[in-house]
Amino acid sequence: MRTSTPRTTDAVGRPASPVLSVAPLVLPTPDRAVDLEFRVSLPLTATEAPGNGNRLPVILLSHGQGHSNNLSSLNGYAPLVALWAAHGFAVIQPTHLSSTTLDLPPETPGAPMHWRSRAGDMARLIDRFDEIEAAVPGLAGRLDRERIAVAGHSMGAHTAGLLLGASLTDPDDGTEVELADPRIKAGVVLAGPGRGGDAITPPMAEALPFLTTTDFSRMATPTLVVRGEKDESGHLTVMGPDWHADPYTLAPGPKTLLTLFEAEHGLGGISGYDVAETTDENPARVAALAHLTSAYLRGVLYADDAAWRTAVEAHASGPDAFGRVESK
Repeated sequence: MRTSTPRTTDAVGRPASPVLSVAPLVLPTPDRAVDLEFRVSLPLTATEAPGNGNRLPVILLSHGQGHSNNLSSLNGYAPLVALWAAHGFAVIQPTHLSSTTLDLPPETPGAPMHWRSRAGDMARLIDRFDEIEAAVPGLAGRLDRERIAVAGHSMGAHTAGLLLGASLTDPDDGTEVELADPRIKAGVVLAGPGRGGDAITPPMAEALPFLTTTDFSRMATPTLVVRGEKDESGHLTVMGPDWHADPYTLAPGPKTLLTLFEAEHGLGGISGYDVAETTDENPARVAALAHLTSAYLRGVLYADDAAWRTAVEAHASGPDAFGRVESK
């Protein structure tokens, strides 16, 4: 267990709260290849919660599949997690079965991406909030069961999309799969996959056939879709950066699209501090994105919260804007 104090302020200039981060925590899951490990991060100061000072809205964060071994696990995404927690959220980060840190045999059912179990991990966490609260000092009775959001980056964004209402056809048996969880009230899709079909490169269609049938037409949960203006993702798609806007373009409202200027797939370096493979390192962009995503979720989960409007004015307006915002 450790504590850290992120040196940031929120979108309206308030000092950040110290953060408590507890890991690794384990939920015994005998029907899973290994038990479910996860991290919980939360503010130390109860009054930092955006609603009732003692009740914390929850963000379930799904990691991607980057080149760095340890960041595709409960240990990734500190630049976002620290600020989200400092702004009053309880952030829960599982290590999915696709994580290379687990070193599972390639013949493990669901490999290599374990797309179905990834979504199942999030449902398990919600199901077992009582156990999670009991395991974390100072958390008992504080998780707000009515204000749950999901966020994910890259492959994690695919996981988030399924929980928000996207569907696909299981390539193994041809059945339509819908994994939307009505307990999740809002989402953030960060550099997520777009539509399937001929948008997917042939090698990737063969390697990851579940990507070829993605359907956003019933993804109705309020969602902020974030894409990088220069996120080509040429190994995945022939469509270029516009492909990452599909979860906005092809889904029903309410949806918001944030296009980050000059950003590539790492969106400035969100997967960790000083990650070597970040091709577009920009700490100021990451800080702005953390503020915008936090504010968006506050605005959806608390209807009278003005944080989103203030964050857009600060980070997505005027000559120094980090990006542009559109909504439907």
